[in-house]
Amino acid sequence: MDWVRERAEANGGFLHRAELLDFHLDGAKLPIIDYSRGIRNPATFGSTLSIVSTANGPYDDTESDDGLLHYAYRDGDPWSGDNRKLRNAMTTGMPLILFRKEVRNIYTPVFPVYVVDDYPEERTFVIALDESFMFMKDVRDMNVAQKEYAIRLAKQRLHQPAFRTRVMVAYDTQCAVCQLRHGALLDAAHIVPDWHELGSPTVTNGLALCKIHHAAYDQDMLGVTPEYTIEIAVDLLQEIDGPMLKHGLQEMHGRALRLPVRAADRPDPGHLSWRYEAFRAKAKPHA
Repeated sequence: MDWVRERAEANGGFLHRAELLDFHLDGAKLPIIDYSRGIRNPATFGSTLSIVSTANGPYDDTESDDGLLHYAYRDGDPWSGDNRKLRNAMTTGMPLILFRKEVRNIYTPVFPVYVVDDYPEERTFVIALDESFMFMKDVRDMNVAQKEYAIRLAKQRLHQPAFRTRVMVAYDTQCAVCQLRHGALLDAAHIVPDWHELGSPTVTNGLALCKIHHAAYDQDMLGVTPEYTIEIAVDLLQEIDGPMLKHGLQEMHGRALRLPVRAADRPDPGHLSWRYEAFRAKAKPHA
């Protein structure tokens, strides 16, 4: 899990299929995902190592309205093979890694996750994003506060990482303002904030920005017009400071935003317009 975390941070929040299949431990090859299936159960492991959730997969793996993931039994005997190792993870409390397959060969890790219940009548396991759910008598009977916590957790640990991956992939893991390519220094910034009803975690409501340009965008020091032009607030343009201000912000004024190759991934002009008006009202940009 430490290796997965380090690789994901370096890449910008995700891992490539090839590196997951080429992982080695103590000199021996130990693929972290399966070559062809959505579950990885190494022969030497007593419980499951990882599962893959994909919207277009062969199994009915769905997130419910209570923030939990319902993971379908694998084919065959429900009490043997893959199902046995998933059930053992529930019994022992052993954590596993959930990979969200966002696009082809790209995986977003979410971990640790826990198998917290087993619904034989539905042929599904219930996966939770926090160990605390293991101590509930029945996750089907959560109270209001518990459901709210589960939903909030899903937003933080499931939806936002998935949003980050989709944005990073769309922008080829580089800042749309300055083209910095270090994934660990990049963020997926919302155009319309996620608290707003229009602030959906979709690629067209996102921008890949380095941390300084993300902070400047959030503070209305930097704006983007609906025509994809970068503007810097007038007071910032007039300020005299060191090289970071000059080269990192002031020289960005008037540049064209670097856009995703796919037209379908490009920022929604309506969202940019909404955000740009807020920028103009607060920052009084240079004419």
